[in-house]
Amino acid sequence: MAKAKPVDQLNYEHAFEELESIVEQLQTADLPLEEALSLFERGQALSTRCNELLEQAELKLRQLTPDKTQGYLETEFSEDADH
Repeated sequence: MAKAKPVDQLNYEHAFEELESIVEQLQTADLPLEEALSLFERGQALSTRCNELLEQAELKLRQLTPDKTQGYLETEFSEDADH
């Protein structure tokens, strides 16, 4: 089996795909305790990574502000923004 890529190097799609695979393994396989715990820990890290990436995407979306042409402009995020 190939060594797993570090979680912090995965994009959302790959992290979520691996997380789904782990959930399926934990639900369907009769795994030894150590292997199950290892998978669970990796799943927790993947879940955290997915959440972080979603938060980053949400922040980027919040930085899009309407412009005068019915489109959107990306603006610098600021804590004191009125929008």
